[in-house]
Amino acid sequence: MNPDPNTLDPLTPGAVDPALLVLADGRFPAGGHAHSGGAEAAVRAGRVHDPESLRAFCTGRLHTTGLTSAALAAAAAAGLPPPALDDAADARTPSPALRATSRRLGRQLLRAARAVWPDPALDRLAAERPRGAHHSVVLGLAAAAAGLDPGGAATAAAYESVSGAVSAAVRLLGLDPFQATAVLARLAPELRQVAAAAVTAADTAAREGLDALPAASAPLLDVYAEQHAAWPVRLFAS
Repeated sequence: MNPDPNTLDPLTPGAVDPALLVLADGRFPAGGHAHSGGAEAAVRAGRVHDPESLRAFCTGRLHTTGLTSAALAAAAAAGLPPPALDDAADARTPSPALRATSRRLGRQLLRAARAVWPDPALDRLAAERPRGAHHSVVLGLAAAAAGLDPGGAATAAAYESVSGAVSAAVRLLGLDPFQATAVLARLAPELRQVAAAAVTAADTAAREGLDALPAASAPLLDVYAEQHAAWPVRLFAS
């Protein structure tokens, strides 16, 4: 006899919300597959050349720009004002090329999220930022529209900060996909730590103001982004 689905708890303890799986899926039509997260420039510079150097690159990215993005996403999911968060994201993105990329990805994600999870907050952001809001802010609002809490938003942002680089490295270096995926899987404990720190920072920002949000940066990624934007031929958009 099949159990009545109406009597079942939608999530068992320890289960992952399906909405998080959808949002973090590389097949979600938000344009992320066209970007390498700085990996293309790092490969050309010789800093990423094998699984170990890829892990080092992703670890640095996760604890700098990944933490900053995750905290912004958590704050947006928690209901902090998106326009102010968008300005905060701008201030934390010194590279003009990265600012343009973030807004382009935010615009694409907003379009996809409004189709998948219609929500007035997404509509308001589209009206307030017609040229595109920063990706991390849109991600937080999309997560909230999907029913996720700030922790889910932070987890999605932290994961996206490294997953694109891992996928790109397979294409750029011809890495064994199993080894590349192992790099991503072994970052899971640090992903959880970064997401938890991001939620704590968002909670603090709700009480003390947005200046409490992390502003961790990776200057070499900014340099790489400007160099990459000037290349006449490249495999990825950023």
